[in-house]
Amino acid sequence: MTDVTVPARAPWSSVVRVGQNLTITDLGGNQAVDCLIYDAHDTAVRYSAQDTVQAQGGIFLTTGTVLLSNEHTPLLTVVEDTCGRHDTVGGACSKESNTLRYGQHTWSQHACVENFLAEGLRHGLGKRDLVSNINWFMNVPVEADGTLGIVDGISAPGLRVTLRAETDVLVLVSNCPQINNPCNGFDPTPVRITIQ
Repeated sequence: MTDVTVPARAPWSSVVRVGQNLTITDLGGNQAVDCLIYDAHDTAVRYSAQDTVQAQGGIFLTTGTVLLSNEHTPLLTVVEDTCGRHDTVGGACSKESNTLRYGQHTWSQHACVENFLAEGLRHGLGKRDLVSNINWFMNVPVEADGTLGIVDGISAPGLRVTLRAETDVLVLVSNCPQINNPCNGFDPTPVRITIQ
């Protein structure tokens, strides 16, 4: 069994074997957890938001959602979700998006893309391997006109999401360091991750 606390703003990664459960717990509440998923044996096979959204007929992830790869194969299934819904269209924050949204003074602030690049290097992954991601616990409503918002979260301390591995998967996490919008309540906090 793996049981780790991922510090605020930090990356983490692990292989989750077929049949194992991965649980992410929002310890402080209102903490976004960005996530990338790859087939552990062939990282060219990776999570596809497009395939997942199309197959389930909706844009939010919750209990019963099967996370599909770019080859339309199942990677993980959400088997428990005490939060209610999660985002897969908002993308990951980066130094570039921070400066566009919040001003040049934010350039030096750490972001999820940098976390993914640093953690991905440990597994031979680079910038070309960064694809659509999941934002666990992040609240990104979509208006009737298609406009996305980043608003206060709907999570709370102790809420969790549990995923069952349908194949051996490599999971990369960025415990989101964003402080310029409400996705982390402007105060990033640790999260707990267990694999069993």
